[in-house]
Amino acid sequence: MKKGTKHILPMYYIIKVEGCLDKKWADWFEGMAMSCEGEVTVLEGPVKDQAALHGLLARVRDLNLILISVERVEQGQKRKK
Repeated sequence: MKKGTKHILPMYYIIKVEGCLDKKWADWFEGMAMSCEGEVTVLEGPVKDQAALHGLLARVRDLNLILISVERVEQGQKRKK
């Protein structure tokens, strides 16, 4: 971590879980965009810090979802399908 950094921008994450979640769960994932690609739900958006990321992953666990991947990308970078 750089010393002297005054403002840290949120990192952008793409989280994939098995199954297609109903849109009613969107609010539970803190405003991340949610889409289904076949039988995979893709959650993507900015995450303010590591504590928030762990909170999102705890929700995946609490819903007993199968985690496929967690990827940190530059905001605006196209995701791999």
